[in-house]
Amino acid sequence: MQIHILRLFAQLGINDTLENGAATARSIAEGWDNQWLDLLQNNTSNNLYGSLTNLGVFFAVGTLLFFMMQWLKDLIYSEYSRSISALIWPFVVVLLLSSSGSGSILSNLTLGVRNFINTANQQIVTTADANQTYQQAVNMSVAEEVAGSLLRPCQSLTGEQQTQCFAKASEKIDDLWRDYRDLYGNRTWINRLENQVNQIRFGTGIVSDIAFNSLLGNTVQTSIKSFLFSLQYAFQNLIEATMLLIAALGPIAVGGSLLPVAGKPIFAWLTGFLSVGIAKISFNIIAVLTASVIVNGPAENPSANPDLMWFIIFLGVLAPILSLLVAAAGGFAVFNAISNTASLARERIY
Repeated sequence: MQIHILRLFAQLGINDTLENGAATARSIAEGWDNQWLDLLQNNTSNNLYGSLTNLGVFFAVGTLLFFMMQWLKDLIYSEYSRSISALIWPFVVVLLLSSSGSGSILSNLTLGVRNFINTANQQIVTTADANQTYQQAVNMSVAEEVAGSLLRPCQSLTGEQQTQCFAKASEKIDDLWRDYRDLYGNRTWINRLENQVNQIRFGTGIVSDIAFNSLLGNTVQTSIKSFLFSLQYAFQNLIEATMLLIAALGPIAVGGSLLPVAGKPIFAWLTGFLSVGIAKISFNIIAVLTASVIVNGPAENPSANPDLMWFIIFLGVLAPILSLLVAAAGGFAVFNAISNTASLARERIY
């Protein structure tokens, strides 16, 4: 789930900023998609993934010696069922690391798992118009900062200059309310913020700092919110980068899976990949549910004037931590499930 922060309205204009923010979010998402394709499919014999695949083959050849030693030991001690069942691993490694024109089987499977995770994630953010709910909560939390950034330069003026400044700023803010109503309809929180702006614009005399900040916040709060939004956006991109890094290390994990140990590296690699996917999905579930609480609660109460700083702190700091904890627990469960399945299959064979 990508976000765009409404900023630089005074310089760019409201419509341009909305369009530029959405275009930036789309371009970054497309950039990650293209990077996955470039790494895992396009000319994989000559790129980074091809080099890592060659390294994985080198590890496979090196660990094959240890595998053969264990296999001969089992054969000597008449543990035929174990030696026969163990022969599946060399075939699995060769099959996964074998390359073709569009990449290896491992790269195609990795890309397929990533696409599956993204599809599940997209279903979460689009079900019941969840994406619009999230964006509405985000816009609700930053709207007063946007209005404040336009009105605050007028605060130091007096008389006719202040009146003209308020009038020009209000024209741009009216475009903001119009865009919001086009997106979300005539919502209570939009009318409430519009009334707050009108109190400043049509108030008598000079607006004091206390009165101004009580209605439209202050510059320190705006800076903190901007930082927390950037922190959230950085976390989302960190998740994408981590998934791509783990995907790139897949050939090494497969190549080391011939070691005669109980915990195969390929299981740990698969667990890590799925854990990052769980973190991504968990974060979006948390964001959607929290946004629904705001949109269906204080946003619809005309007498409420909530401070949504907690929402920004939650998204920027607490939600990433919580999603990582859930991913760690989910990854542990996945690893146990894989290990138990392998043990059960071994017992059935023996």
